[in-house]
Amino acid sequence: MGDFKTFLSGTALTSHPHGPKVGPDETVPTGPKHTVENNRPQTWLLTDQKGRQNGVMDAGLAALLGAAVGSLATVGAAMVSGRATARSQFDQWRRQHRRDAYANYLGALHDRDIAMDAVLAALQPETPHLREVDEKVHRFVALAREVHRAVEVVILEGPPSVVEAADRVARASDELSDVMRRMVKNARAGESAQKAVDTTLATEREHSLYEAVKDFRMAARDALGNAN
Repeated sequence: MGDFKTFLSGTALTSHPHGPKVGPDETVPTGPKHTVENNRPQTWLLTDQKGRQNGVMDAGLAALLGAAVGSLATVGAAMVSGRATARSQFDQWRRQHRRDAYANYLGALHDRDIAMDAVLAALQPETPHLREVDEKVHRFVALAREVHRAVEVVILEGPPSVVEAADRVARASDELSDVMRRMVKNARAGESAQKAVDTTLATEREHSLYEAVKDFRMAARDALGNAN
Protein backbone atom coordinates (compact mmCIF):
# COMPACT_ATOMS: atom_id res chain seq x y z
CA MET A 1 0.00 0.00 0.00
CA GLY A 2 2.82 2.37 0.81
CA ASP A 3 4.29 1.93 -2.56
CA PHE A 4 0.93 2.50 -4.22
CA LYS A 5 0.32 5.77 -2.27
CA THR A 6 3.78 6.92 -3.05
CA PHE A 7 3.19 6.22 -6.75
CA LEU A 8 -0.07 8.22 -6.64
CA SER A 9 1.62 11.19 -4.92
CA GLY A 10 4.19 11.31 -7.67
CA THR A 11 7.09 10.81 -5.34
CA ALA A 12 7.86 7.25 -6.30
CA LEU A 13 11.37 6.33 -7.30
CA THR A 14 11.13 4.49 -10.54
CA SER A 15 14.03 2.38 -11.76
CA HIS A 16 15.08 2.12 -15.36
CA PRO A 17 16.63 -1.19 -16.29
CA HIS A 18 19.92 0.38 -17.33
CA GLY A 19 19.64 4.03 -16.22
CA PRO A 20 19.77 6.19 -13.11
CA LYS A 21 16.85 6.56 -10.70
CA VAL A 22 14.30 9.31 -11.38
CA GLY A 23 13.39 11.81 -8.72
CA PRO A 24 10.00 13.58 -8.07
CA ASP A 25 10.76 16.49 -10.31
CA GLU A 26 11.89 14.39 -13.28
CA THR A 27 9.83 12.88 -16.03
CA VAL A 28 9.93 9.21 -16.62
CA PRO A 29 10.73 8.48 -20.25
CA THR A 30 7.92 6.56 -21.88
CA GLY A 31 9.54 5.77 -25.24
CA PRO A 32 12.75 4.17 -26.37
CA LYS A 33 15.97 5.75 -25.23
CA HIS A 34 17.41 8.06 -27.92
CA THR A 35 21.14 8.31 -27.69
CA VAL A 36 23.98 9.14 -30.08
CA GLU A 37 24.57 5.45 -30.46
CA ASN A 38 20.92 4.97 -31.56
CA ASN A 39 21.19 7.73 -34.17
CA ARG A 40 24.60 6.61 -35.52
CA PRO A 41 24.36 4.80 -38.91
CA GLN A 42 25.15 1.14 -38.74
CA THR A 43 28.27 1.47 -40.90
CA TRP A 44 29.65 -1.87 -39.80
CA LEU A 45 26.89 -3.57 -41.72
CA LEU A 46 27.55 -1.52 -44.84
CA THR A 47 31.28 -2.10 -44.51
CA ASP A 48 30.78 -5.81 -44.13
CA GLN A 49 28.50 -5.96 -47.16
CA LYS A 50 30.92 -3.87 -49.23
CA GLY A 51 33.80 -6.08 -48.15
CA ARG A 52 31.90 -9.13 -49.23
CA GLN A 53 31.10 -7.49 -52.57
CA ASN A 54 34.72 -6.48 -53.01
CA GLY A 55 35.78 -10.01 -52.17
CA VAL A 56 33.46 -11.39 -54.81
CA MET A 57 34.68 -8.81 -57.32
CA ASP A 58 38.32 -9.56 -56.51
CA ALA A 59 37.73 -13.28 -56.93
CA GLY A 60 35.94 -12.70 -60.22
CA LEU A 61 38.65 -10.36 -61.46
CA ALA A 62 41.32 -12.87 -60.48
CA ALA A 63 39.48 -15.57 -62.38
CA LEU A 64 39.19 -13.34 -65.45
CA LEU A 65 42.87 -12.39 -65.29
CA GLY A 66 43.81 -16.04 -64.83
CA ALA A 67 41.74 -17.01 -67.85
CA ALA A 68 43.25 -14.16 -69.87
CA VAL A 69 46.80 -15.18 -68.94
CA GLY A 70 45.97 -18.78 -69.74
CA SER A 71 44.54 -17.76 -73.09
CA LEU A 72 47.61 -15.66 -73.89
CA ALA A 73 49.87 -18.54 -72.94
CA THR A 74 47.86 -20.88 -75.15
CA VAL A 75 47.96 -18.43 -78.05
CA GLY A 76 51.70 -17.91 -77.55
CA ALA A 77 52.35 -21.63 -77.49
CA ALA A 78 50.23 -22.09 -80.60
CA MET A 79 52.16 -19.33 -82.39
CA VAL A 80 55.52 -20.86 -81.45
CA SER A 81 54.31 -24.30 -82.50
CA GLY A 82 52.91 -22.89 -85.74
CA ARG A 83 56.17 -21.14 -86.54
CA ALA A 84 58.17 -24.28 -85.78
CA THR A 85 55.88 -26.31 -88.02
CA ALA A 86 56.11 -23.74 -90.82
CA ARG A 87 59.89 -23.65 -90.47
CA SER A 88 60.08 -27.43 -90.58
CA GLN A 89 57.89 -27.55 -93.67
CA PHE A 90 59.96 -24.84 -95.34
CA ASP A 91 63.21 -26.67 -94.53
CA GLN A 92 61.78 -29.88 -95.94
CA TRP A 93 60.58 -28.07 -99.07
CA ARG A 94 63.98 -26.40 -99.56
CA ARG A 95 65.83 -29.65 -98.96
CA GLN A 96 63.72 -31.40 -101.60
CA HIS A 97 64.36 -28.63 -104.14
CA ARG A 98 68.10 -28.81 -103.49
CA ARG A 99 68.05 -32.57 -103.74
CA ASP A 100 66.32 -32.37 -107.11
CA ALA A 101 68.77 -29.73 -108.36
CA TYR A 102 71.83 -31.73 -107.30
CA ALA A 103 70.45 -34.96 -108.73
CA ASN A 104 69.63 -33.33 -112.07
CA TYR A 105 73.09 -31.81 -112.25
CA LEU A 106 74.83 -35.08 -111.46
CA GLY A 107 72.66 -36.86 -114.02
CA ALA A 108 73.53 -34.26 -116.66
CA LEU A 109 77.24 -34.61 -115.83
CA HIS A 110 77.01 -38.37 -116.16
CA ASP A 111 75.41 -38.23 -119.62
CA ARG A 112 77.86 -35.57 -120.82
CA ASP A 113 80.91 -37.44 -119.57
CA ILE A 114 79.77 -40.59 -121.38
CA ALA A 115 79.51 -38.52 -124.56
CA MET A 116 82.98 -37.09 -123.88
CA ASP A 117 84.42 -40.58 -123.47
CA ALA A 118 82.83 -41.53 -126.79
CA VAL A 119 84.58 -38.61 -128.53
CA LEU A 120 87.95 -39.57 -127.06
CA ALA A 121 87.39 -43.19 -128.06
CA ALA A 122 86.57 -42.14 -131.64
CA LEU A 123 89.89 -40.24 -131.77
CA GLN A 124 92.00 -43.23 -130.72
CA PRO A 125 92.47 -44.92 -134.16
CA GLU A 126 95.55 -43.89 -136.09
CA THR A 127 93.22 -42.47 -138.74
CA PRO A 128 89.97 -41.47 -136.99
CA HIS A 129 86.66 -41.66 -138.86
CA LEU A 130 85.88 -37.95 -139.00
CA ARG A 131 82.18 -38.33 -139.64
CA GLU A 132 81.82 -40.50 -136.56
CA VAL A 133 83.93 -38.03 -134.58
CA ASP A 134 81.70 -35.13 -135.64
CA GLU A 135 78.53 -37.00 -134.68
CA LYS A 136 79.91 -37.73 -131.22
CA VAL A 137 81.12 -34.17 -130.82
CA HIS A 138 77.64 -32.83 -131.64
CA ARG A 139 76.11 -35.11 -129.05
CA PHE A 140 78.70 -34.02 -126.51
CA VAL A 141 77.93 -30.32 -127.16
CA ALA A 142 74.19 -30.87 -126.74
CA LEU A 143 74.68 -32.67 -123.43
CA ALA A 144 77.17 -30.03 -122.25
CA ARG A 145 74.40 -27.45 -122.64
CA GLU A 146 72.19 -29.55 -120.39
CA VAL A 147 74.94 -29.45 -117.79
CA HIS A 148 75.08 -25.64 -118.00
CA ARG A 149 71.32 -25.41 -117.49
CA ALA A 150 71.42 -27.79 -114.54
CA VAL A 151 74.28 -26.00 -112.80
CA GLU A 152 72.36 -22.70 -112.95
CA VAL A 153 69.70 -24.23 -110.70
CA VAL A 154 72.40 -25.51 -108.35
CA ILE A 155 73.80 -21.98 -108.11
CA LEU A 156 70.34 -20.64 -107.25
CA GLU A 157 69.68 -23.28 -104.60
CA GLY A 158 73.11 -23.11 -102.97
CA PRO A 159 74.60 -23.23 -100.42
CA PRO A 160 78.00 -21.65 -101.19
CA SER A 161 79.88 -24.86 -100.39
CA VAL A 162 77.97 -26.72 -103.11
CA VAL A 163 78.33 -23.85 -105.58
CA GLU A 164 82.09 -23.84 -105.03
CA ALA A 165 82.21 -27.59 -105.64
CA ALA A 166 80.22 -27.14 -108.86
CA ASP A 167 82.68 -24.44 -109.93
CA ARG A 168 85.57 -26.87 -109.49
CA VAL A 169 83.71 -29.38 -111.66
CA ALA A 170 83.27 -26.71 -114.33
CA ARG A 171 86.99 -25.86 -114.32
CA ALA A 172 87.99 -29.53 -114.57
CA SER A 173 85.49 -29.99 -117.42
CA ASP A 174 86.90 -27.00 -119.30
CA GLU A 175 90.46 -28.28 -118.95
CA LEU A 176 89.50 -31.67 -120.37
CA SER A 177 87.41 -30.08 -123.13
CA ASP A 178 90.42 -27.99 -124.19
CA VAL A 179 92.49 -31.12 -124.75
CA MET A 180 89.66 -32.90 -126.57
CA ARG A 181 89.00 -29.87 -128.80
CA ARG A 182 92.68 -29.78 -129.82
CA MET A 183 92.67 -33.50 -130.56
CA VAL A 184 89.59 -33.13 -132.80
CA LYS A 185 91.19 -30.21 -134.61
CA ASN A 186 94.41 -32.19 -135.20
CA ALA A 187 92.44 -35.22 -136.42
CA ARG A 188 90.65 -33.10 -139.01
CA ALA A 189 93.96 -31.63 -140.09
CA GLY A 190 95.57 -35.07 -140.31
CA GLU A 191 98.22 -34.16 -137.69
CA SER A 192 99.26 -36.89 -135.25
CA ALA A 193 102.52 -35.58 -133.73
CA GLN A 194 100.79 -34.33 -130.56
CA LYS A 195 98.34 -37.21 -130.33
CA ALA A 196 100.21 -39.37 -127.77
CA VAL A 197 100.86 -36.43 -125.50
CA ASP A 198 97.26 -35.23 -125.69
CA THR A 199 95.92 -38.71 -125.04
CA THR A 200 97.98 -38.96 -121.83
CA LEU A 201 96.94 -35.46 -120.80
CA ALA A 202 93.28 -36.26 -121.48
CA THR A 203 93.53 -39.29 -119.19
CA GLU A 204 95.00 -37.17 -116.38
CA ARG A 205 92.32 -34.52 -116.74
CA GLU A 206 89.60 -37.15 -116.83
CA HIS A 207 90.82 -38.26 -113.42
CA SER A 208 90.80 -34.67 -112.15
CA LEU A 209 87.23 -34.29 -113.38
CA TYR A 210 86.24 -37.51 -111.66
CA GLU A 211 87.68 -36.22 -108.36
CA ALA A 212 85.89 -32.88 -108.76
CA VAL A 213 82.55 -34.62 -109.33
CA LYS A 214 83.17 -36.81 -106.28
CA ASP A 215 83.85 -33.69 -104.19
CA PHE A 216 80.61 -32.14 -105.46
CA ARG A 217 78.70 -35.26 -104.48
CA MET A 218 80.12 -35.07 -100.94
CA ALA A 219 79.32 -31.36 -100.64
CA ALA A 220 75.77 -32.04 -101.79
CA ARG A 221 75.34 -34.80 -99.21
CA ASP A 222 76.57 -32.47 -96.47
CA ALA A 223 74.16 -29.75 -97.57
CA LEU A 224 71.25 -32.20 -97.49
CA GLY A 225 72.24 -33.48 -94.05
CA ASN A 226 73.21 -36.96 -95.23
CA ALA A 227 76.28 -37.52 -93.09
CA ASN A 228 76.51 -41.25 -93.75
